[in-house]
Amino acid sequence: MCVLARNKSPAMCRGMVFRSLAACLALAVFSGCPKNTGTGTGTGPKVDVKKVPAADEALQKAISVADTKNRREGIEALLLVRKSYPESTAGQDALYRAGVLAFEEGDYALARKSLGELLFENPLHPKATDARLKSGLAATEQKAYRDAFQTLSSLVDKLEGEDRRLAEAALARAAAGSQQYGEALKAAIKAVDVANGPEETKTALAALEDVVETKTTFLSIAEAWNELPKSHPAWPLITFKMARVYYHLRDWTRLDEALRALISNAPDSPYGAEAKTLAERLSKRAQVKPHTVGAVLPMSGKYKAFGETTMRGLQLALKGSDIELVVKDSQGDPTLTAKLVEQLAFDEGVIAIIGPLLSDDAKRAALVAEELQVPLITLSRADGLTEIGPHIFRTMVTNAQQAEALADYAMNTLGYKTFAILHPNTSFGVELSNEFWDAIEKRGGQIRGIESYDHDQKTFTEEAKRLAGRYYLEDRADYYEKLREIREKTDDERLRRKAVEKMKASLDPVVDFEAMLIPDSWQQVSLVAPALAVEDIITNACDKKDLERIQKTTGKDKLKTVTLLGPSTWSSPKGASGDLQLVERGGKYVLCSVYVEAFYESSDRPSTKTFVSAFREAHRESTITLLDAVGYDTGALVRSIIEKEAPRSRANFREVLQHTKDFQGATGSLSVDDLREVRRQLYLLNITTRGVKEVTPKRPEG
Repeated sequence: MCVLARNKSPAMCRGMVFRSLAACLALAVFSGCPKNTGTGTGTGPKVDVKKVPAADEALQKAISVADTKNRREGIEALLLVRKSYPESTAGQDALYRAGVLAFEEGDYALARKSLGELLFENPLHPKATDARLKSGLAATEQKAYRDAFQTLSSLVDKLEGEDRRLAEAALARAAAGSQQYGEALKAAIKAVDVANGPEETKTALAALEDVVETKTTFLSIAEAWNELPKSHPAWPLITFKMARVYYHLRDWTRLDEALRALISNAPDSPYGAEAKTLAERLSKRAQVKPHTVGAVLPMSGKYKAFGETTMRGLQLALKGSDIELVVKDSQGDPTLTAKLVEQLAFDEGVIAIIGPLLSDDAKRAALVAEELQVPLITLSRADGLTEIGPHIFRTMVTNAQQAEALADYAMNTLGYKTFAILHPNTSFGVELSNEFWDAIEKRGGQIRGIESYDHDQKTFTEEAKRLAGRYYLEDRADYYEKLREIREKTDDERLRRKAVEKMKASLDPVVDFEAMLIPDSWQQVSLVAPALAVEDIITNACDKKDLERIQKTTGKDKLKTVTLLGPSTWSSPKGASGDLQLVERGGKYVLCSVYVEAFYESSDRPSTKTFVSAFREAHRESTITLLDAVGYDTGALVRSIIEKEAPRSRANFREVLQHTKDFQGATGSLSVDDLREVRRQLYLLNITTRGVKEVTPKRPEG
């Protein structure tokens, strides 16, 4: 029956029926369509054939060609017999022989065509079973898996010996290829059942293992496991696969049960030794060494320098303690990182793990550590790490924390309410801009303007004009008013043009913001700041007298000062003059700016001075980096917990770490918040005519 759809006419529907019947007849050997035979009984041959002496003689000659010359010529000779004597027994025999030869030659398309034609005409042919087998095998080789499955599934139980083994193996492939995963597993297990002798059993088990690993589902494996008797040759393989599934699911109870069953019932199987090894490793999961800490860092490869710098801080913090630090080299490889976390948890018995640094590594490590319930203290800035679970902590300063510090200082200490943002089109620039915007609005402030630029841009005229209100002049009423005055004064077009250009240059900027965030490197900031000054966005008037002087010099009494704000990427090394290179390149245009730092070597904070002194004693003139400081803080925090609280389990360690408050470290006073992020009062640095000066933000009352 054909059901009409909105886009199909009755005529189309009838055509579909006729085509379906034709397809059903053509594929009778592969489907459940009823055979339309010449006898009308539904079981006999469709074509009545008879013995023809001339055909028999031609068949023998064709067989001789196949035997004495080559198979390809033999196939052609056999098909010629079939064509010449289509309704003879010799013609059908020739068709069968041609199909077999084509199969043996690897011409699976011709084999299926010839054998299918034979079975369509005479499903009761003496060689029908072999024809179906080879047709199904050929379909498997052609990856016509559904056709192969339909043919072989109804045939396999009728076969014996090598034919059955071949059919079982092909049936398993066909089931997997047609995504009938449960059937694929059943067929592979059945092939093990009918295997004759050790070699066949070994081959069948290898095929079963392939199906189990790549071509079936956990549910199908679980069902097979529950149905198989423990004496079945496939039981150890299926059981070990279940154990591995439970391992990856971190279902420790069921994993233990599966391993015990395997060790008890099949200790000498190929999987018995692996089961014992895994069981021993599993038993170590709860065996924690309270004074052993792991670290996963890139100690070789592209990011080796970062790993070594972090290690320098860690070792300085742990110097003189009895804490053992087990370091694993992640090589910047997330897959390897996940394995290293498992090794530290199972084989080394660490109470906690420090690292990784890189975003992808940290995400993989956090997932594994959370599954294993091992406290992980990462130094990565990747988003959402601590949200993975209660065992994931972070000591590195995040972009959100920098944005919060800048917004807090600008609004609560400087008293600003209005802001602009000029940022590069980079992931860092966009992320920090968004975080800053959220922080400003959360405190009741406003973002009055935002502009972006390409990451490698070197001129910023257009962006500065837009922020100063000098780009879209048609939106300004004062522009149209002065334009009207020029037109009224003269009819001379040349004079008008000159007057208009002069008027545009004299227009006051429309600066309706008090501070501007530029989340870029110090190199780019040194180019951006002068471009802003060209458009009369004054950034270097640190007090009222400076602004009055600039207003008097320019003759523009409406000019306002704007404070530039920046993240830690503004931090620059000292240049030849002894000043910061940001100041050397940016000149007076970066004066009065404020940027945030996670570590400031020249700070007067006691804990910072203690760290700097210890570092200088150990490393002389080496440059102190943020990774040195954060590595030191992380190591010192872990050391403090182990030495003062003496946790005996990972759960105890996690609990103490979660409630850390006011720990004095190299980067200030550290506290762990509810999201397991380490919070600290970041360093706020003001660029003055006398150099960089640390400023202290006012704290809100209460």
